[in-house]
Amino acid sequence: MIAFVSGQVAAAGPDGAVIDVHGVGFAVQCTPATLAGLRVGDQATVPTSLIVREDSLTLFGFADDDERTVFELLQTASGVGPRLALAMLAVHTPNALRHAVAAEDLTALTKVPGIGKKGAQRIVLELKDRLGGPIGDGAGDVRAPARAEAWRAQVQAGLINLGWSAKDADAAVDAVAADLDGAEPPPPVATLLKSALRKLSK
Repeated sequence: MIAFVSGQVAAAGPDGAVIDVHGVGFAVQCTPATLAGLRVGDQATVPTSLIVREDSLTLFGFADDDERTVFELLQTASGVGPRLALAMLAVHTPNALRHAVAAEDLTALTKVPGIGKKGAQRIVLELKDRLGGPIGDGAGDVRAPARAEAWRAQVQAGLINLGWSAKDADAAVDAVAADLDGAEPPPPVATLLKSALRKLSK
């Protein structure tokens, strides 16, 4: 297993980044909030989880070790693969997911595209004893804010990666931008993504 990659950020796109490790570029798929902390040209250490399939090797990257641990635990629930686990972490922080599962908050879980009521019930049933309760005082729920000019593209990309059409994603981003009314600095990308998802679910 590749536990982490450490090197210069060579590229950052809507759903992933490339980390140059001594001349080898590792493509890493990440949540929008994780990508918000990566800047092209900067040095970065990204905790990773390698998913091996018959036809592919996919490296997923995370903001910290806790996010990676939750990503791997989520996949122990039946019906939850790496894409859905990443979508869950795009919508909720690790602590928010722990709280939702511990409190059997199906409404919070069904905010993730691809999870219906029955799927949420199954996740609660199978993960309640594995995820545990929220860690710390809740400070871990606050993600680092993205640059003001970057959040629109990151939220739009996050919505498209979660299965929404580009047209719907554009409309939701515009609606969130209207609510912000030029607020500086903007809220964290994860918060903005949740706002966009709420607008799409109406």
